[in-house]
Amino acid sequence: MNILEGKIALITGGSRGIGKAIALAFANEGANVAFTDIRRDAIMEETENELLAIGVKAVGYPSDASSFDDSERVVDEVAKEFGRIDILINNAGITRDNLLMRMTEADWDLVIKVNLKSVFNLTKAVQKYMLKQRSGSIVNMSSVVGVSGNAGQSNYSASKAGLIGFTKSIAQELGSRNIRCNAIAPGYIETEMTAKLSEEVRKAWAEQIPLRRGGKPEDVAKACIFLASNLSDYITGQVINVCGGMNT
Repeated sequence: MNILEGKIALITGGSRGIGKAIALAFANEGANVAFTDIRRDAIMEETENELLAIGVKAVGYPSDASSFDDSERVVDEVAKEFGRIDILINNAGITRDNLLMRMTEADWDLVIKVNLKSVFNLTKAVQKYMLKQRSGSIVNMSSVVGVSGNAGQSNYSASKAGLIGFTKSIAQELGSRNIRCNAIAPGYIETEMTAKLSEEVRKAWAEQIPLRRGGKPEDVAKACIFLASNLSDYITGQVINVCGGMNT
């Protein structure tokens, strides 16, 4: 279909998992892709090569999304290399799960910094280019636990809930300039991280989901294509749950 043909997308945390699935899906729809991860390693280079093999322009950038200065740097580099930035996918994130009574201040601070402050950093850096273009689509990766909460994930839930408030505020701030901002709230998505769980735990999770299965990274990528493309021209400030009905 090539519904993103000619678009320039910047994806944080794009070397693996959901971020990589989004990058590949975008490339298959004709977008040129810049993506970041904390370091340039064999995994980043493999993802970059897979994207190039599709026939689009693709560059991986080592960058710490939780650093304000580094985010400014990488956005400026991407804009210089690609000429513009049409789409920003704020996907970088981590977990440090524990009950509140056992959670350390360091684990609280780190999750908020990586999951929430990074979205502020990248969005602020990108907006100057989108404002000049008078167009753009920003998609923030929240979570169903940011909507409903979850025991043992107070830091992660708080970061993802804060991201929803940020999304709605930016949608109101930038809407008059034809810049849209939406969030996606994935549920139980099967990634390298969830693959480490026991079969028993994964089966118990699936039984709680109306569609009776975990999602695939590609399921999230399809929602990103919709929100990044002209198909969603009149949609902003919204949260789309990609959870198989888990949050119903």
